[in-house]
Amino acid sequence: MQLFPFGHATHPQWRMAAGLVLAQLRAQMTLHGYAPTPTLGLLYITDHYAASAQEILDHLGAELPEVTDWAGTVGVGIASSNVEYFDEPAMALMLCAVPAHQYRVFSGVAPLPGTFRAHTALVHADAATPDVADLIAEMADRTATGYLFGGLASSGADVVQFAIGGNGNLRGQGKAGGVFRGGLSGVAFTDDVQLVSRITQGCQPVAPARSITQADGNLVVELDGEPALDVLLEDLRITLEQPQAAMAALRTTLVGLTQASEDVVNRIGHFGTDVVVRHIIGVDPRRRGVAVASKVDEGMRLAFCRRDVEAARADLVRICTEIREELEPEELPLAAASALVAPDPIAPPSPQTSPIAGAIYVSCAGRGGPHFGGPSAEMQIVRRALGDVPLVGFFAGGEIGRKNLYGYTGVLTVFR
Repeated sequence: MQLFPFGHATHPQWRMAAGLVLAQLRAQMTLHGYAPTPTLGLLYITDHYAASAQEILDHLGAELPEVTDWAGTVGVGIASSNVEYFDEPAMALMLCAVPAHQYRVFSGVAPLPGTFRAHTALVHADAATPDVADLIAEMADRTATGYLFGGLASSGADVVQFAIGGNGNLRGQGKAGGVFRGGLSGVAFTDDVQLVSRITQGCQPVAPARSITQADGNLVVELDGEPALDVLLEDLRITLEQPQAAMAALRTTLVGLTQASEDVVNRIGHFGTDVVVRHIIGVDPRRRGVAVASKVDEGMRLAFCRRDVEAARADLVRICTEIREELEPEELPLAAASALVAPDPIAPPSPQTSPIAGAIYVSCAGRGGPHFGGPSAEMQIVRRALGDVPLVGFFAGGEIGRKNLYGYTGVLTVFR
């Protein structure tokens, strides 16, 4: 698979940003090793451009007639290789050279056909959609692996998704322009498209995992037979008799939840990939309970946790390293080995040195920027660990990995 052309830009006027992006794409499409005629475009815009979403898609479609299929969404921030755009008008676009029979774009008006054998899927969703977590799980069940990757659109303005296939001739698409609101959309891939995906957690457990032995809706009443509020106070070493200190500690504390059959904390003391992190939204002194931002059931496992910057950095490097180890052969060709020991270890990729054609990174909107130490710090970590590969993504209101809807995580997926 050839390298995927990609571009990104910021400008107060979307037409100027689009022009800069198109210039980058066209320059790459003339280079050896880059795909000259890609057909699938993945487009991410910040919410500054949301009101012009249809105009942007129409413009890019007219300028890139060879690209017949489009998918993407809006975020309060977007990402590309080595850069993050927050609170500024920006767009990022990657053109994927995947044969047309190996993927299908889907949306609410053009659902995935039952005849298409989906192996995995990139999913974008609207958080305001009723039962969105259940819809994500249902979509996962429609794939052979049960593996989804993507996230919830995030926006301070209009919440939009891009999804259009075959120049509007996809069955069910009708005359839809390709910009949607609500529901799910994305791209499903067959098993011919080789993907490697990892999830990185941004929180660190502060106490052992316990079983929920009594629950009422989203209220955890008992943990291991003890009042949940008492367990929380003991784990955090705080008391309600000092309310200011207690509230300060509670604001930075979250909960990691799993089903009874799954481990909350892995063998090295970090959250496993099956853990979903949720806010503590209140306490009930009368019932000695702890309310969390999710329905909980008896038998589930729970661990109190905090957002930990160092742990998040280390775990992000870990998943990048795992991906590289999985993709790189034990014996490298001479050209690849020479590139790895070159003075500039982050040299531009080539088909001879990079096993990655392109990458998609979806991170929590609460993780970007300051959480990692400064502007674009998260993407700089990815670039140093993964290499200078084509990459686009966005900062989401919730991250999708496998069949789960996460928070405070990053989902990194690469095309071989």
